[in-house]
Amino acid sequence: MAERALVRITGMHAVSALGRGADALLAGVLTGAPAFTPVRRFDTTGRRVTVAATLPETGTLAEELTDAIDRVGRAAGLAPADRAAAALFLATHGGPPTLPVPVDVAEPTTPALAGHLAARCGLGGPTRVYTTACVSASTAVADAAALIRRGDLERVVVAAGYLVEPDQYALFDAGRALAADAAVRPFSAGRKGLLLGDGVVAVVLESGGAAARRGVAPLATVAGWGRAGDAYHACQPDPGGNGLARAVEAALVRAGVSPAAVGHVNANATGTPYSDASEAAALRRVFGDRAGRLPVSATKSVHGHALEASGLLELVVTVLALGHGTLPPTAGWLAADPDCPLDVVRDAPRPAATTHALTLNAAFGGANTALLVSAP
Repeated sequence: MAERALVRITGMHAVSALGRGADALLAGVLTGAPAFTPVRRFDTTGRRVTVAATLPETGTLAEELTDAIDRVGRAAGLAPADRAAAALFLATHGGPPTLPVPVDVAEPTTPALAGHLAARCGLGGPTRVYTTACVSASTAVADAAALIRRGDLERVVVAAGYLVEPDQYALFDAGRALAADAAVRPFSAGRKGLLLGDGVVAVVLESGGAAARRGVAPLATVAGWGRAGDAYHACQPDPGGNGLARAVEAALVRAGVSPAAVGHVNANATGTPYSDASEAAALRRVFGDRAGRLPVSATKSVHGHALEASGLLELVVTVLALGHGTLPPTAGWLAADPDCPLDVVRDAPRPAATTHALTLNAAFGGANTALLVSAP
């Protein structure tokens, strides 16, 4: 593939309960120590579950997004002219922004927030907003990569944010989706559900040609992406994992990479009974018998589920693991589940040299995404 058609990642920044910055995220996931603590940000009296993975001190979501976008621009070495030509794709929960908006905006909305963030951070390209639940950020990355590869855009800042707040917390708790034992146990017997976590993330994607002209060394390449729907149930995933399998297959085909070349999977792995079994079935469908020997990490067990920001947070984790040749462990393991016959990395980080890794995400309604990242 011509250099100009390659989609490079040239900057990353992340905020989570593990700390601020990509280095803090990597160090935290490699410890395998869950970041879940009692929620102090709002009152959880009367809730079944009272823990989440939250950073003790944060600004508003809009303030944190502004800071993340500014920092990732600096991390990527973007000059003012580079920023002025960059688009902003924003993944976050719908609702009014918490930044002031111009007086001619009658009803403040999330699109207004995207425009405000772009203006504050000097991004002059088009803006897009993604509010498609837990595949919001991964869908934004897939769209950005497609437009860059096609030549429609040269550079996109993808940003995503979720800070644990009372409304979504109450919905997940009332729906009994949160783990009553205060631990996320992906692919393990005895898993009880998910736990929420903070995530504010930004990455810079640009064409290989643009990165080369700036003389910047890419961190990784977004080699392939795929999306597919289950059309099975409003909440439950397809037990056979067909939609997620199609998304993975599409990502591999788009990258021109065979399943045998993939050396790591950072799984969606929410720790819920049905979702984890469905994901394991999807991996078996794509990788066959090798699925039981393919190293799988599930980092939501450490940093929590950041909802709309999950796809971007886990993309950063995957790129960091690929670059450092170390696969993060999965917390919460109790015992093997026959419905999830996978090689789950647990107990300690695992050294591994691989060129290609997958990061997977899924959402209510049967939406599935797969991103294939490759060493630069």
